[in-house]
Amino acid sequence: MINADPQELAKFGELAHRWWDPDGEFRPLHQINPLRLDWIDALSPLSGREVVDVGCGGGILAESMARRGARVLGIDLSTKPLKVAQLHALESGLDDIDYRECAAEALASERPGAYDTVTCMELLEHVPKPESVVAACGALVRPGGWVFFSTLNRNLRAYLMAIIGAEQVLKLLPAGTHDYARFIRPSELATWARAGGLTVETMAGLGYNPLTQSYHLNRDTGVNYLVACRRVA
Repeated sequence: MINADPQELAKFGELAHRWWDPDGEFRPLHQINPLRLDWIDALSPLSGREVVDVGCGGGILAESMARRGARVLGIDLSTKPLKVAQLHALESGLDDIDYRECAAEALASERPGAYDTVTCMELLEHVPKPESVVAACGALVRPGGWVFFSTLNRNLRAYLMAIIGAEQVLKLLPAGTHDYARFIRPSELATWARAGGLTVETMAGLGYNPLTQSYHLNRDTGVNYLVACRRVA
């Protein structure tokens, strides 16, 4: 069975036409993208790398990595966002980027150890079996390569800030974007990573200042956080 929630796929599919609107429902993704892109590029320089972006959606991160010189494959199981991503890449004249409607687990079976860098951002909290995606990401990267994840911590503070604050009060995201029960503690993600042959190298937190309406990276992994892993040789 495919590791995907039909309701989640439908939810993001309905919003696909808004993916590249920097002031629309995906505004937070546009705002945090430069931060996560620079963080990835600093740890694992993207130029000349073979990269797969797991759960690429409409292609915001995938395109930015291609512009940094990477050869990028974006995969997702939501058809409409993928079509938006393909069209936007075509309009942008990007040649070093491709998209496929494909599960991470299927691609891992097809092309194990084929990529220098694997990114999986804001996906794990939307799938039924996140540990399966983590394992697939570990299988996709070659020895010594990097795997990057981002997701949401599971605790009271994360619930108050990510759901009550971001979705219901500040309206940064559409109501119902996240399900608190699917949030993932860093310790859980680290355990899955080790089981998949990965070592956790570093973590970073993602903070939001409602006064300046801006995001920044910090050391606080209590709510949104990023994890950088490497494949054990």
